[in-house]
Amino acid sequence: MKEKIAQLLRRKVLLLDGATGTELQHRGMPPGVCPENWCLDHPDVLVRVHADYFAAGADIVYTCTFGANRIKLSEYKIKDVFSVNKKLAEIARRAAGKSGLVAGDIGPTGRFVEPFGDLAFEEAVEIFKEQVRGLLEAGVDLLVIETMMDIQEARAALLAVKELADIFTIVTLTFDKGGRTLHGNEPVSSLITLQSLGADAVGCNCSTGPLDMLRCIQAMQPYATVPLVAKPNAGIPRLIDGKTVFTMQPRIFAKISRKLICAGAHLLGGCCGTTPEHIRYLKAQVARIRPEKSARVSLCALSSARGHIVIGKKNKVIIVGEKINPTGKKKMQAELLKGKLTLVRQFAKTQEVQGAKLLDVNVGVPGIDEVKTMRMVISSLALTTDLPLVIDSAKIETIGTALRLYPGRALINSISAEGDKLPKLAALAKKYGAMCILLPLAGKQIPHSFNQRRLLIRALVAQLRKAGIPKDDIIVDVLALAVSCYPGSAQETLKTIAWCTRILKCRTIIGLSNISFGLPQRHRINRVFLDMAGRKGLTFAIADPEDTRPLRDTWARNLLRNKDRGGIKYIEKYRQQDQSGDMPKKVDRVSPRERIFTAIMEGERDGIGDSIRNAIHLGAAPEVLMQEVMIPALVKVGTLFEKKQYFLPQLIASAQAMKEGFKVVEPFLQKSVTGQSQRKVILLATVEGDIHDIGKNIVALMLKNHGFIVIDLGKDVSRAKIVTAIKKHNPDIVGLSALMTTTMVHMGGVVKAAQKEGLQCKFMVGGAVVNSAYANSIGAAYAKDAVEAVSLAKQL
Repeated sequence: MKEKIAQLLRRKVLLLDGATGTELQHRGMPPGVCPENWCLDHPDVLVRVHADYFAAGADIVYTCTFGANRIKLSEYKIKDVFSVNKKLAEIARRAAGKSGLVAGDIGPTGRFVEPFGDLAFEEAVEIFKEQVRGLLEAGVDLLVIETMMDIQEARAALLAVKELADIFTIVTLTFDKGGRTLHGNEPVSSLITLQSLGADAVGCNCSTGPLDMLRCIQAMQPYATVPLVAKPNAGIPRLIDGKTVFTMQPRIFAKISRKLICAGAHLLGGCCGTTPEHIRYLKAQVARIRPEKSARVSLCALSSARGHIVIGKKNKVIIVGEKINPTGKKKMQAELLKGKLTLVRQFAKTQEVQGAKLLDVNVGVPGIDEVKTMRMVISSLALTTDLPLVIDSAKIETIGTALRLYPGRALINSISAEGDKLPKLAALAKKYGAMCILLPLAGKQIPHSFNQRRLLIRALVAQLRKAGIPKDDIIVDVLALAVSCYPGSAQETLKTIAWCTRILKCRTIIGLSNISFGLPQRHRINRVFLDMAGRKGLTFAIADPEDTRPLRDTWARNLLRNKDRGGIKYIEKYRQQDQSGDMPKKVDRVSPRERIFTAIMEGERDGIGDSIRNAIHLGAAPEVLMQEVMIPALVKVGTLFEKKQYFLPQLIASAQAMKEGFKVVEPFLQKSVTGQSQRKVILLATVEGDIHDIGKNIVALMLKNHGFIVIDLGKDVSRAKIVTAIKKHNPDIVGLSALMTTTMVHMGGVVKAAQKEGLQCKFMVGGAVVNSAYANSIGAAYAKDAVEAVSLAKQL
């Protein structure tokens, strides 16, 4: 079936169905119920929805299993995940007959996945496997992972599928008008990550209408090695006469959606608000269009959760920051052994500022639990930096652990023919879609001459190709050996770079500092050699990014050209200036207040408590630290979030750091005159029928960190319960949340009920479907996100 779908995509644009949820509501499903359970009780209604989409021209319908995972079903006390998925897929199969294709639908869990949240990555994988097993048992033709707002959750779902079956799998994320997901993932980095991990088609669904989605497809198209997917909403919903209405008419929707095919989409359908009529008009628009072939067969590119780098044929040498490596760094070794990551984060930030495009990550310290430490570092760096990572370890288990958790496409450093490493690491690279550095070693022998290296590189590249690794994914380490020990090594390395670039057509990398080992003024040799290697076509250099500026130095150049045997002239020139190649040590003059501010800005939880205690010990007033350091830091984070320079993961990490800091400072604050009695009270609730509370929980965390007392009633809270809680707690503000268009209408009911009881509190509302116009219409203030909620709460 996988090959059949691939063949169909070569011949025609495949049409997907439209909305299931809104169609079911139009046909009698009441708000607030579990859609999956309601459909099991009303299978004939669901069959008609599926059948109507097929009749309208859809090639593929999605099963009604979007929320049929353990976490969401448990909200309705449903435990048999397997059966729910199997039965609903069988209903879709009944509607499909012999010719229609059925896609098993997998939606998000509603939880944030490690390293961005508290849902362990492996638990997320297992949650999705439960769902996949039921869908596979029913014989679905393909699987679709949709409406993902977090690349890590999408990865967990895709791995769950890959580890159970070889089946055609679509993955679509939902991007806002700014071209980012809720977590800050952008289209190209998401595409690179997912297509390398094994998705058979990638794209976007929900969130916006077809015109806004066009920009995302256009951004992805030049880098796609797989078909692209677009499933937009029927425009933006509006509240008319108390009902949610999608106003984009089928004819307009279809006409605009046609542009998505021209932009590169191969599979096209509709999401929220689209009907069989929308699909019928869409069918007419695309009937005579043949899809364009994917632009590429392979792509040399790496990605992080929020960034990417595409490596062209004629790049300037790309610097891989070398500093996150404990070798020779006693302070970093001590930190890693204690489980502290302050220096790791510091090195990541400084190297990014200094111009590194990738970060090499090594945590090898004698006596350390390397696997556990690598997990901690990967999790921390996923929040700290947008730069893709190079996973550097001699241990296969460490590399495998890192690749599984890393929310992007990483580079393995490195694969060689030592022992049985090559087949095992090649298998890991293939499974997780990683690129790899090929180290030309076989046994213990290091090939010194260009001819030795050439023969070994050609043989090892062939082995990797045979293992299924494309040439675009192979970076050859051309071995920069110390000229102090091997006088001709620089010239042999330069020959190897030129041969790899021009003849083998492979990209290359060196560990730059190796070339200068044992010599004075090492940075001079490094910088001159980097320039020489770049002129021969070098792609990457693992180096100190602070030490890569071009330098003209005749003595270093003669040494590297082997015209200064033994380096006698070079050593004589620079012996007096020798500082063992180290930069002058900088005195740490950072004050405790600055450390606290930085910890909140960068989400560093492990050291903020000590910094606060130290500041108080040195005489800082706790209330001053809170008002002049901690809250301003969180406000600055909010400002960066609004400017789209920070995204949800950084916002949460900063709030968590603030939370840890507040635990330390709160006992001191309670003793002061600015204590609990003056803090304002806010009551929060997700309204009746709505079980989504991620946004509300973030708002609660942010409000607490800004000094408010927060009473959180939870989700799916009835009007009567909210009014009773208002009477009991007498809050200054009530905050109401709703994610669904069908439930936001309950907000107005709560406000009216409170006013009818004569309650004087103020209301603020928010949620994905809520806007300022609706808020005004019910007499409430509107906050678009957690940062704005804090600002609004202070104003109110």
